[in-house]
Amino acid sequence: MTDILPSILSPRDLAGLSIEQMEQLAAEMRRALCEVAASRTAHFASNLGVVELCIALHRVFDFSHDRLIWDTGHQIYPHKLITGRFARFGTIRTKGGLMGYPNPEESDYDLFMTGHAGSSVSTALGLASGDEICGHFNRRAVAVIGDGALPSGIVFEALNNAGFLKKRLLVILNDNKMSICPRVGGLAEYLDVIRTNPWYRGIKQQAGDLIKGVPVVGEQMERMLLNVKDSIKASLHGGMLFEAMGVRYFGPVEGHSLPNLIRYLELIKDEEGPVLLHVLTEKGHGFKPAEIDPVFFHTPAPFECDDDDCIISIKKSSARAYTDVASTAIGDSMRRNSRVTVLTAAMCQGNKLEQVREEFPDRFFDVGICESHAVAFAAGQAKAGGRPIVDIYSTFLQRAYDQIFQEVCLQNLPVVFMLDRAGLTGPDGPTHHGAFDLGSMRLFPNMAVLAPGDEHDLVAMLDWALQQPGPVAIRYPKATVEKHGGARDAIELGRAETLVEGHDGLILACGTLLGAAMTAANRLREDGLKVGVVNARFVKPLDGRLLEKIEAAPWVVTVEENALPTGFGSAILEAVSDARIASGPIVRLGLPDRFVEHGERGELLADLGLDATGIAATCLSLSGRSRPVAPALPVATHR
Repeated sequence: MTDILPSILSPRDLAGLSIEQMEQLAAEMRRALCEVAASRTAHFASNLGVVELCIALHRVFDFSHDRLIWDTGHQIYPHKLITGRFARFGTIRTKGGLMGYPNPEESDYDLFMTGHAGSSVSTALGLASGDEICGHFNRRAVAVIGDGALPSGIVFEALNNAGFLKKRLLVILNDNKMSICPRVGGLAEYLDVIRTNPWYRGIKQQAGDLIKGVPVVGEQMERMLLNVKDSIKASLHGGMLFEAMGVRYFGPVEGHSLPNLIRYLELIKDEEGPVLLHVLTEKGHGFKPAEIDPVFFHTPAPFECDDDDCIISIKKSSARAYTDVASTAIGDSMRRNSRVTVLTAAMCQGNKLEQVREEFPDRFFDVGICESHAVAFAAGQAKAGGRPIVDIYSTFLQRAYDQIFQEVCLQNLPVVFMLDRAGLTGPDGPTHHGAFDLGSMRLFPNMAVLAPGDEHDLVAMLDWALQQPGPVAIRYPKATVEKHGGARDAIELGRAETLVEGHDGLILACGTLLGAAMTAANRLREDGLKVGVVNARFVKPLDGRLLEKIEAAPWVVTVEENALPTGFGSAILEAVSDARIASGPIVRLGLPDRFVEHGERGELLADLGLDATGIAATCLSLSGRSRPVAPALPVATHR
């Protein structure tokens, strides 16, 4: 049998396919997904679950003209396969290759670069409104949103507004009973009622039989009967939530039946006003191991399997990551202090908190993809005397910026923010790079901002933070842990740690690029330069003693894995200016004022001059030298 997928150069090529051929295409798309996931870490189970939905949408709509937003963007892989990117699909999530999220630079079929959950309904409604204003009255706007993203507050803000504006908008609720981990909360239970209602199962069959039994009277009669069925159904169970907001509810619909999906989409695509189609899918569908364990196979390590989809081996790394250290330290803190709690936003697995959840079910809180709520919730716990830890990826915590300001910092409450995935997150790319937290968090009065230089610092900083009377933010990267030897200073408010003394220059290292700075200093020593290295530890408050070192140094290089505007280097320049001290040149190394592409973290750091070679080259240039620095193995660090 000839493969169909290579011949799909655009969605227009779906038009001539039979149902059987589209089902074959779905199988080929799943095979392509398996091949990628077997070779590198990639979003997998979520993409397996939307293959038929993607085919049906592109069969019914013309998204070269109509509008389509995928939420969350990591379920974009099937869409890429049938929008002209199959030939490059093997490059996905590699440097210079396809992005693992929508990317307008890759294709006109990608309208927004989306990596966060919940915004699709708002942007699709905006597209519908904007198209009408601009005179494009015959365009349709479609938002595909998962049930895990549905509880996000912005979704209900958008649905409420859509019900009022009455614009033509189709929301596809992709209900697979999952976020990354199993979904949580009252809305999850509400959707389960819709799924399991025995009355729904009966009327679904009866209404289908009724439609089939009606003489051939055209699509208008079929749509009328369908509307009657779904209106009655919505009035008796779950759809009432959406109907009450002015959004017409249809479904639930089986999401892996192409004929059924296509028929429903054809019938409702021209409905006026906002419509929600509830589609039931299975995360990991079509690949048995992912169906059994969709949590693990959300973004699995590369694996091998046989022809029967049985896993032969999984290529797990044995190296410990900073996330491992953080989760262990959180668990230890909760054992020592019964008032310590931990909150996460649908990222129990990503934050590696499964053991904490099992051991402390009454003090572990997964609030779903609701970061704003998580922070305000934590503020309430802190006000009541608790010691909450908010453990959220740096890029996702940005969604709760107002609550960090109003509910935490303004009240000066002791909430500890653990900012996982700070800095470059590698193949996830610009939607997920934690590039802005140092600048955003250090702006707030009462907030202490810390960046550990290694494993020792991270553990000690959490212990210190849980003793403080006000808010503390600790940021750490998606990277393998390092641990620098020798005697180490205790964590004290606003105190840096000098690890290497040197009179030829000074490197101020912020965070876990400390290891690269130490290696650079060792290489420079071989060139005859004695360069000092300071582990800054605190971004706010800064150690005032650093000003003396800066004033005495011929030159200073600041190093951070954060956007340079308003980052650590900027804080140093502000302090030097405020103190009116004379200093030599101060060069800031960090992430540039642009969105950094995707690629392996090491590749990106090297490109940006943030590896040991790049740091050493900058130091040599400041010392009036340009000879290349020969690679050298790191030596033991000392004070």
